[in-house]
Amino acid sequence: MKKLILLALLATVSCSENKSEKQPKTINDVQKEQAFQLSMEEAYKISQLPITCITTEFPNKTSQSLRNAEDLGSPSQLHPAFYGCFDWHSSVHGHWSIAAVLNNFPDIKNKDTLISILKNSISEDKIAGEITYFNRSNEYSFERTYGWAWLLKLSEALKTSNIEELNQLHETLQPLTEIVVQRYLDYLPKLQYPTRVGTHTNTAFGLRLAYDYALNEKNNELKTLIEKTADRFFKNDADCPISWEPGGSDFLSPCLEEADLMRKILSKDKFKIWFENFLPEMKNKDYQLATGIVGDRSDGHLVHLDGLNYSRAWCLYGIANTLGEDYNHLIPVANNHIKNAIDNLNGDTYEGSHWLGTFALYALIEGSKI
Repeated sequence: MKKLILLALLATVSCSENKSEKQPKTINDVQKEQAFQLSMEEAYKISQLPITCITTEFPNKTSQSLRNAEDLGSPSQLHPAFYGCFDWHSSVHGHWSIAAVLNNFPDIKNKDTLISILKNSISEDKIAGEITYFNRSNEYSFERTYGWAWLLKLSEALKTSNIEELNQLHETLQPLTEIVVQRYLDYLPKLQYPTRVGTHTNTAFGLRLAYDYALNEKNNELKTLIEKTADRFFKNDADCPISWEPGGSDFLSPCLEEADLMRKILSKDKFKIWFENFLPEMKNKDYQLATGIVGDRSDGHLVHLDGLNYSRAWCLYGIANTLGEDYNHLIPVANNHIKNAIDNLNGDTYEGSHWLGTFALYALIEGSKI
């Protein structure tokens, strides 16, 4: 029975036979070096997760720095736009998930519901409330840089959408976005060393999402600063110890997140040379990478390992897509990571369901690009 349930849950994740193939295949048809891609059915299922949690105020982790008792408030009082999904950054990327589903499937059957949720959250008065919190003197580093990065990713998704209502929401979000951009500009020159961890403060992840935003917004100041910062921190890195990964509560791979950033910063030829020195073992056609194992799905930190499986997959897809045929053997490695996590996506505990949908969605979107 367990196997039948697993097959049913996985059946909607599809792969592309080649770049010209338009009909998605089920996971049971996957052949070697075919990447999983996002189907409309899977996108609909994933969209149910943020629909549920965006207006779920409790449980909640506000991560406040208090000056006095007057600073206290309920999540919705402190963050009128992004109060649900347990914490601020999960609420923000839950909104990104909704925008991303709409952008990939503009005719999805719950389109009106998804747009309504975005419009309800991203209103002028609610964004003004978010700005009030960000402007507190003791909250200057709030959500640095993980939440910042997801806010920019949300802004990018709204701006690049073909749905006019989402473009309008981009403008409504813009005052908060500008604050986050300025905080990147202020912070990065002061940062003397990168943070190489598998959780929220990972420097490479925060730079990578911000870099995508800078490219789409044509923000040359932010783009140039990120390039210089990446060069300063990562240019001379070699022999990244990926065998030491993962840590017990990792949801990001320090090695792969750095590589995913550098593939965007460097030209293809320069990245290939850099990558061969950085993770030389991955050139082996028989390369394997063990998936993360979750020991307890009700533990909010241990369940992070499923996030690691998805984030590794999106990095591996991106590397294979950039470097081409010589690294296509990384695609089935990525697929295996998704297969080992996707069966937990629905019916999960809230410790996982409030955020893992975003990671699954991101991984499948990256697979769809190959």
